[in-house]
Order: sequence, then C-alpha cells, then structure tokens
Amino acid sequence: MSSRADADELTEQPRVPLSRRRVLRAAVRLADRDGLESLTMRRLAQEVGVEAMSLYHHVANKEAVLDGVVEVVLDEIMTAVEETEAPPPERDWRAALRARILAARDVLLRHRWAPQLLGTRSTMNPVVIAYYDQVVGLLRAGGLSFDLAHRALHVLGSRALGFAQELFQPGEAQAADDPALMEQMAGRFPHLAGMLADAAHDDPDGTLGFCDDQFEFEFALDLILEGLERRRAAGR
Repeated sequence: MSSRADADELTEQPRVPLSRRRVLRAAVRLADRDGLESLTMRRLAQEVGVEAMSLYHHVANKEAVLDGVVEVVLDEIMTAVEETEAPPPERDWRAALRARILAARDVLLRHRWAPQLLGTRSTMNPVVIAYYDQVVGLLRAGGLSFDLAHRALHVLGSRALGFAQELFQPGEAQAADDPALMEQMAGRFPHLAGMLADAAHDDPDGTLGFCDDQFEFEFALDLILEGLERRRAAGR
C-alpha cells in the first residue's frame, strides 16, 4: 500500500506556480488557437487551470491582459529582429531594414490577431517606441537625413512593424471563383472584374482569397525602399 502511494507521489508532476508571465503566455496561446474574441477571463482561467478570481492576483482586468499579450508579442518581435542575419546598414540599409521588417512579420504571422489588437491600444507601448527608434537609427546609419527618415516612417507606417491594413480580409472576395458573379461584376465594375479575371494568384490563404499576401507585402515594401533610396541618393 505504502509503496504504491510512494510511486504515485513520484509520478505526480509538480504544479507550476501561477505568475503574470504564465497567465500572459496562456492568453497568447488561447488567442492563437481560438481567436482574440475567445480571450475572456473565464476562458483564460480554464486555460491555466484555476478559478477566474485567481487571475486577478496577477492581472487587474481584461484590458491588462490585452496590454500584456501585446507586450509578449512585441518582445517576440524584438528578439526576432535581434537574431536576424542582415548586412550592416552602413553597407546596405535597404537589406538591413527589409530583413528586420520581414522578421517582425514572421512573428505576426504566428499571431494573426495581433495587428488588430495593436490598433486598439490607447497608449503607445515603450517597446514599439524602441522598435521605431531603432528603425530611425538604421535609416540614419544608411545615410538618410532626419527629414527623409521622418518621411520614411510615415510612408512605412505599420508596415515597418510587419503588417499592413488590407482592402479586404480573407473570405470577403471570392468573385474569381464564381463565373456568374464575375459576369455581374463585369457590367458594373469592369476594371475590377478585368483585374480579377487576369489575376494569376492561387494562394487560398491570401488577403483576397486568391492573392499571395506575403508576395504583395514584400512587393510594396520593396517599392517603398527603392523610392527612399532614390531620394537618399539624390540628396533630398
């Protein structure tokens, strides 16, 4: 009897103490799996295996949880960009900035709800400020004036952090797959219908349901970087 009890005690896993970090990591995991709308205090408590009231020892309320998960994602971004292999900006500022932005984007693609949440925060997170400060430092090291670096931030906007506001969301436009709808569109919206009919994209996860949104993101990013380099070279 005693030996069996001892064996059960040895196989029992130690309980991980609840902490703010553990709560926030669980919140990110929940949002990744079930979407941002699933992130309630009740669901979060279930995720970590405690009563909801226990959460309030570590996070004040749901808004504090949302602020916290933003911190978690931003910390992931900062780690990713620090580990990115890129040339020094003095040698190739465009390649250095491009690698940084795409590293940040890789993080956000793992947390597709994060861009939506970032846009709802009422105050600028210090990590975001630090990120953009480093972007300006990189631009300056590449030879851009403060004035051009300032304009670059406006042109890049959220794209500097790895995401962009798209015209449509996945599932909102499937016209290219519906011949009858395409025929109706051709009469009312001939230019869009022509563009859709000519589209050669086939990514089912793309922004328009058929576009490769990673390709489109990089295409736009490269256009911006090329334009900034022309301005820098011209001394504007």
